[in-house]
Amino acid sequence: MSTDSIRRADSLFASGDQLNAVRLYETALAEGHTATDPMLLKLASAYEQQNDVPRQLYYLDVYFERHPDDAVLRRMNDIARANNLSGYETDDLNYFYLFYRKYGIYFLLFLLIPAGYVFSVLMLKRLRKEDVPQRQKWIVFVYLLLLLVFTNLPEGVESGITSQDRVLLRTDPSAAAPVVEVIGRGHKVNILGAKDIYLRVLWHNELYFIRRDNVWII
Repeated sequence: MSTDSIRRADSLFASGDQLNAVRLYETALAEGHTATDPMLLKLASAYEQQNDVPRQLYYLDVYFERHPDDAVLRRMNDIARANNLSGYETDDLNYFYLFYRKYGIYFLLFLLIPAGYVFSVLMLKRLRKEDVPQRQKWIVFVYLLLLLVFTNLPEGVESGITSQDRVLLRTDPSAAAPVVEVIGRGHKVNILGAKDIYLRVLWHNELYFIRRDNVWII
């Protein structure tokens, strides 16, 4: 059924009926169909025509997750700045993430080569029953630990876009917790964990909690 809906949506989009095309695309996504790259760009374009900036940024960000590109990052930043939205800045953190997504595998392989060599030498010494200085063991351990952090830290951070006009930032994951700030729809936040129905998010370098149903997770 979703395949037929997508074909119909493609036809409607090509004929200029973007409103009904979007409905069919999102129905197919709700039924479990995986969005293709052209579908994501069409949805972003359609919501741009409807002046629905948060949804436009959401689909652009999903596309960016698949295809990290400086042009897409700058495009999202331009749209966000024009609409006073935070979280899309082309700062050092976002460029590090862009670098990691584009070249992380090559950098990881580069780091693994010396690690593999040193580990092999240590194992060979152990098989020959030669003494291995404690300092060398610690150096290898710390190196492998840093390598593990580099490999897993960026993957462990999710991001999301606020989906409601009033999103409450709380100090703790509870409806009784104090509200520090109220933000609107379309801001991007980094998600650093979850507890029950709340997400732990980083907002302007501070940690807060917001309800999960107030965020489109990318």
